[in-house]
Amino acid sequence: MSDLARNSSDLVQIELLPLGEVLSVPRGTPLQDLLFGHGVEFPCGGHGLCKGCKFKVLSGSLAVTAEDRVKLTPIELAQGSRLACRAVATTDLRLELAQWEAPILTDDSVFGFTPQEGWGVAIDLGATTIAAQLLDLRTGQVLAVSTALNIQAVHGADIMSRVEFAVAAQGHRTLERLVREQIGRLIEELLCAVGKAEAGSACSALRSIVVVGNTVMHHLFCGLSVEPLSHVPFESPSPGLQVFPAAELGWKLAGNPTVHFLSCLGGFVGSDILAGVLATKLHESDALAALIDLGTNGELVVGNRGRLLCASTAAGPAFEGARISVGMRAATGAISEAHVIDGRLQCHVIGNGPARGICGSGLVDAVAGGLDLGWIQPNGRLARGASLGLAPAVSLTQRDIRELQLAKGAIAAGLKLLLEQWGAAKADLTQIYLAGAFGNYVNQASARRIGLLDVPAEKLRASGNTALLGAKLALFNLAQHDGAYPDILARIKHVPLNEDAHFQEAFVAEMSFPTRQP
Repeated sequence: MSDLARNSSDLVQIELLPLGEVLSVPRGTPLQDLLFGHGVEFPCGGHGLCKGCKFKVLSGSLAVTAEDRVKLTPIELAQGSRLACRAVATTDLRLELAQWEAPILTDDSVFGFTPQEGWGVAIDLGATTIAAQLLDLRTGQVLAVSTALNIQAVHGADIMSRVEFAVAAQGHRTLERLVREQIGRLIEELLCAVGKAEAGSACSALRSIVVVGNTVMHHLFCGLSVEPLSHVPFESPSPGLQVFPAAELGWKLAGNPTVHFLSCLGGFVGSDILAGVLATKLHESDALAALIDLGTNGELVVGNRGRLLCASTAAGPAFEGARISVGMRAATGAISEAHVIDGRLQCHVIGNGPARGICGSGLVDAVAGGLDLGWIQPNGRLARGASLGLAPAVSLTQRDIRELQLAKGAIAAGLKLLLEQWGAAKADLTQIYLAGAFGNYVNQASARRIGLLDVPAEKLRASGNTALLGAKLALFNLAQHDGAYPDILARIKHVPLNEDAHFQEAFVAEMSFPTRQP
């Protein structure tokens, strides 16, 4: 047999619908490695513990695994559904994937700066998404934008799953390599986007790169152990600024620019929150204000120019659609909004097709509407049966309602305790800045209705991607602060809420829903 024939026989063709892509891969390729880049999620890290990576085989042969039989119904199996995390491509296949949309929050804010020579790259390294922007440091103009889903998510959708993978069998090396290679590719995309002629000019040399992210992302990118973050007291000995020449990260960039990963603030409060403080100018405010980033670990900052307190709360992934029986990312087929109209809940589905699940913003809307209609009681119990139907294939269970209560209770309790330690109350806050994707897409009225943000509407301000904006501001201040911001760090105190004797009491008290619209 010729080498060509042998090589051809070792490849299989995978057609992805409705994407219309045809891939040629080595026989025996795990589909988990193949499908993540095409929008398939692996919420449990590919351990066969959920069915978030389900897809359908339209033609070709794909064996049913033990995990398939546990997680999928006989009807789903008969219709060709399989779990991508358990599947291996041994024959040609035609696969039907859910068509995903992943709107990643970037930033187009106008800000003051001191002009400098060359270019800079600002990167918001999120556990779910990555956003990068190339800036002309002379004009402040954003020359190119590149975004992606964080490829580490194939090993766990939330950061604690990522930590678990990292501490087992040297998994941290895998996660470090994946994210460094991915960000390196994103930077190359940015440079290619502006054209070779401009990129090669002396005045446009890439001089500096600033990266921000939560503490786990900081450690996994920088090659630091996340083991201390896997257990009490959840504090790392290495939260500070990390500086690398680009070549040390495996990036072949002209001029070998310097990469700064900004300092974390303590515990799970990362440099994305330091960047948020820079973006909102919380450290320059005369009045008392707060910054809240709603995610798996909700991060909060309360204070003003005199003093800042920060904390993180284990809110869980409900705001991101995870751990919800029909939860999913904000993508095609997700219920993203729900409104009470004529005594019933009417839902908006991303893509205007049939509903396949519900994302975080839709969950908050649906529960707020259920409270207004009397279908959900203030204690969280469903008043009309075992589930709350939203669409033919989408219903919320009692456990789903409880997951949202846990998430909102953690955030509300964290804010309450930070304010108490500061010597203030909610009424003293002049502004609450909402950072991140969920904070900007959630309906604020619904968030107030469920008690997540129990303050007057005029005090709430959706602030966009404050992490990315803060990273851009840092690009212009590296010479002045060397990326360390000692003046701000000296004013910020991390408060470990897990050590607060009153947290559990406040948490339980905040789990209930308000009896009526605040």
